[in-house]
Amino acid sequence: MIRERALKVALVVVGLLFTAGIYPVTMILLKRDESSYADAMMGTLYITLGVLLLLAVRNPSAHRSLIAFAAWSSVAHGAVMAIMAFRGASEHDLLWGVAAFAVIGATLIALAPAKVKVPVS
Repeated sequence: MIRERALKVALVVVGLLFTAGIYPVTMILLKRDESSYADAMMGTLYITLGVLLLLAVRNPSAHRSLIAFAAWSSVAHGAVMAIMAFRGASEHDLLWGVAAFAVIGATLIALAPAKVKVPVS
C-alpha cells in the first residue's frame, strides 16, 4: 500500500515536471528560435509523456508499460546526456539533467507495479 502511494506521488511529480515543459516549448515556437526547434520537438514528447503519466495515477498497474517506458527512456536520455557532458567541456551543465533523469528512471523502476499474474483457465 505504501509502495503504491509512493508510486502515485512519483507519477504526479514526474508528470507535472514533464508537462511543465510546455512553457519552454511554447517560448521557442513563439520566438521562432529555429536553432532550438529540435529541443522543442523533444519537449513535445516529454509533455505528452507527462500528461499520460498523470492519467496513469488512477490505476498504475494498468499502465505498467507506460511507466516502464517513462523509466527506461529517462535512463537512456540521461546516459546520452552524460556522454555529451563528458565529451564537451562546455556541456558540463548537462550533468544536472543527467542526475535528474537518473533519479526519475531509478524511482519509477523501483516503484513500478508488480506484474499481475493472470490465472490460466
